[in-house]
Amino acid sequence: MRVAAFVASLAVVALTSHARAEDDRDRDRDAKIAALQKKVEELSTAVKDLQSQEGAVKTGSKASLVLSGYVEAFWQWNFNEPSNFITNFRGFDNRHNIFSIDNIVLDAAGKYDRVSAHFALQVGNTPESYYAAEPVWRAASGAGPSGPDVWKFIQQANVGYNAPLGRGLLTELGIFVSPIGPETLPVKDNFNWSRSNLFFGLPYYHTGIRATYPLTDRWSVSAMVCNGWNSVVDNNVQISLQGMVTYTVPDKVSFTALYFGGVERPQNAPEGEPWRNLFDAYITYSPTKWFTTILHADGGFEPNNFGTSGWMAGAASFRFQPLSWMYLSARADAFYEWIATNALGTAAPLFWGGSHWVSSQTATVDVRPNPNMSVRLEYRHDQSEQPIYFGGNVATDAAGNFITNARAQNTITVGATAWF
Repeated sequence: MRVAAFVASLAVVALTSHARAEDDRDRDRDAKIAALQKKVEELSTAVKDLQSQEGAVKTGSKASLVLSGYVEAFWQWNFNEPSNFITNFRGFDNRHNIFSIDNIVLDAAGKYDRVSAHFALQVGNTPESYYAAEPVWRAASGAGPSGPDVWKFIQQANVGYNAPLGRGLLTELGIFVSPIGPETLPVKDNFNWSRSNLFFGLPYYHTGIRATYPLTDRWSVSAMVCNGWNSVVDNNVQISLQGMVTYTVPDKVSFTALYFGGVERPQNAPEGEPWRNLFDAYITYSPTKWFTTILHADGGFEPNNFGTSGWMAGAASFRFQPLSWMYLSARADAFYEWIATNALGTAAPLFWGGSHWVSSQTATVDVRPNPNMSVRLEYRHDQSEQPIYFGGNVATDAAGNFITNARAQNTITVGATAWF
C-alpha cells in the first residue's frame, strides 16, 4: 500500500510539474507574441509617420533644383593624316592626332509650382560646330551684333509653364536641342562616340515656342513655332513649324514621327523663298535587357526657283551588352541629296558641299568602369561621291580656305566621358 501511495504521489508531482511547465511555456509564448505585436504596432506607426511626412513634403514643397553636367575628352587618329589636322564633316570629333575636349557642360533645371526654367552652358569643340551655321548680323548704333560668338556657349535655355489643362499642357519658350532624330548631344546617351551623318546634316537646335501634351501614359504630342533650323536669330523673316507624336513603352519600345517645315534659305537667295519640308521617324526597340536596336529614316524636299531639291537618309544602330560593364555597338548610315537644276541655273546644295551622297560604318566598344563613366574605343569609315574630306598635304585657295582632296577617311577614336 505504501509503495502504491508513493507511486501515486510521484505521478501527481510529475503531472503538476508538467502542468506548471506548460503554463510557463504558455506565458512565455504569450509574452513573446505580445512583444512582437508591440513591435509591429511601433513599426506601423513609424511607417504612417513617414508617409505623413512625405505627403507633407510633396504638398508643401513647391520648389526644386537639379544640377548636372558632363565632360567629354578624346584623342583621334585619322589614317589620311591631313596636314590641317581636321577630320571633316564629323561634327564634333573633328581633330586628328590631338588630345581634345569635345564638350564641357553644366546643366541646371529648376521648378517652382507650375513654372520651370532650364539652361545648359557648354564649351569645347562641340559648340564651335554646333553654332557654325548661326546667321551673322552686324551691329548698329543702337543694337549689338548676333552670331556664333554670341550664342555658342548656350546649349539650351528655356522657360516653361505647365497649365492645369487635362493631363497638363507644358508651354516653353527659348532655345531647344532639336528633337529630330534619336541621337543627342551627350555622348553618354548615344550608342557610339561619333554621331551619324544624319545627325550632322540635320538641325542641331531651334529657337521659338513649344507646347507638349501627354494624350495618355504612352502617347504624347508636341508642336513648335520657331525661327528655323540652326538659328537663334533667323536669316529671313519667315517662321518655321514643327509637329511631333511620340509613343513609348518604358524599357521596351519607343517611336517618334515628326514634320518640320519652313523657309530656310537666307533673304534674297537665288532660290527664292521656298518652303522646305522635312519628315523624320525613328524607332527604338529593346526585346531583351542586353540588346537594343534603333532604326532612323529622314527625308525632305524643297521646291525652289531651279526645280526641286531634296534628300533621303537612313541609319541603323545595334547595341549588345555581353557584360554588365561593357557594350558593343555598330551603326551604318547613308545620306543621298539631289540638287535642283534647270535652264536658270543650279540651286546651292543643302548638305555636304555638293556631294550627292555620303555614308559611314562605325563600330564601338564602350566600357563602364563606374556607373557614371564611359570609356570608348571606336573605328569609323566615311566615304562620299565627291572629295569632301582631307588627306595628306592640304592646299588652300586664294582666300586661305582649305581645299578638300579625299573621298574617304578612316579613324580610330579613344574617348572618355563622365557625368554627375
